[in-house]
Amino acid sequence: MSEESIRLVTIGRIFRRRWRLLAVFAVVGALVGYGASVVFPPRYTTSASVLLPGQWEERELLTQVDIATSSTVVDRAASALAWRDVSAAALHKQVTASAADGNIIKISGTADTPQRAQQLADQVAQQFVRFAARVVGGGTDSGAAAEAEALRKQVEETNRRITELADASDPGQTVEGVQARTELEKLSTSLEEAMTKLDEADPASNKAGMVVMGPAARPTGQAPPTPTQFIGAGALLFFVLAVVGHLAAARTNRRLRSEPEITAALGSALLGTVEVAAGRRGAQRAKDGGRGSWIRRLLGVDTRWDLPTPPRSDDEAARRIRYRRVCTRLRNQLPAPRRLLVVVPDGDGIARRAAGQLAAEAKGDPQLRVVEVSVDRPVVPDRDTEAGALVVLSAGSWTTEELAGIAEACADGRHEVLGFVVADPVRARETRPAGHPPDDATLALAVRGPATGGSA
Repeated sequence: MSEESIRLVTIGRIFRRRWRLLAVFAVVGALVGYGASVVFPPRYTTSASVLLPGQWEERELLTQVDIATSSTVVDRAASALAWRDVSAAALHKQVTASAADGNIIKISGTADTPQRAQQLADQVAQQFVRFAARVVGGGTDSGAAAEAEALRKQVEETNRRITELADASDPGQTVEGVQARTELEKLSTSLEEAMTKLDEADPASNKAGMVVMGPAARPTGQAPPTPTQFIGAGALLFFVLAVVGHLAAARTNRRLRSEPEITAALGSALLGTVEVAAGRRGAQRAKDGGRGSWIRRLLGVDTRWDLPTPPRSDDEAARRIRYRRVCTRLRNQLPAPRRLLVVVPDGDGIARRAAGQLAAEAKGDPQLRVVEVSVDRPVVPDRDTEAGALVVLSAGSWTTEELAGIAEACADGRHEVLGFVVADPVRARETRPAGHPPDDATLALAVRGPATGGSA
């Protein structure tokens, strides 16, 4: 299986076993997003379009975009609007411009109300057109403009005189008369073309006629991010953080799973692996009790999510054979009388049930005394008539330090750890054969709570 498949399986396991907790995180994130939407006021955006007639190059349009958002234009718009609660510096951040197809400059205004957004876009567009016209008109030399106008009049007068001469010259159809009229008509046509090119090349007449293409539309909805987007983003962010937190916790998990690791931590060998029917959910639960136990059950955090789904096993006879084999190995190792202390980490429900089943299958030979030991402050009863200790635990539940602490507690109680048994949960039918203790039954030979002797 590839790493990608493993990740997908892991994420799917998180969704299945922690969906309630993820839902709570999503709700909390939605509330945080709603709070953020209250902190940030709503914004509305609209645009006004300005048409630039004539031929414009791309760099010239970009220059006009910069002019539309320049401080001169925006400051004039701010003076015309006269908003007391908004400064000209703040308006600079609320005005944007862009060049669209067809020589159109779109000027956008953003404000806290639809009416203000519309007024801002319209006023900036008007001030841009006025400023552009003033720049073009002021940049043209008045003397040159007067000379150009005089030239136009002179050309028109010349053209009129040419027409009169053409009409008066040799009204007959002589060759000389026809040639003269033809030359005069060509000269008149050349003068008209020259005047047309002069008008097209004049920037004052070509590019000064910018037009505002109607008032800006009043916005009907808020500009992003809207409160809905805030809420959705907050829920998604917290949901993703919860999933990432689970993955990070699994990556840094130091609980021992393999036989060599557990062997090194306890300093003893594996005597066997037994199976315990874990019910429908099949995942190991954390220790119950305490004030927040019902909250953990409600959110599903009392169930281990990082353990794989237990395999299905409906063969109870095969499971009992495993227990009997462990008992046989113990009989072969222990001298008579065969008495043994079975140590179970407190809170390991799978191991506790396995120890109870092992004691039931032993039938007094060997005689097993089951005790639950806290992994935080392990205390094991002092040695009495026991020949040693047997540790029963489930894989993937305890760290090296916790198992080493149990081994030290056994040594302090003068118990030699003869080996350990690993209990694996399996999914089985909800049937119990006669003579077997129920899952939640308390064994008569189980010892709970602090014991005398030993060390902490």
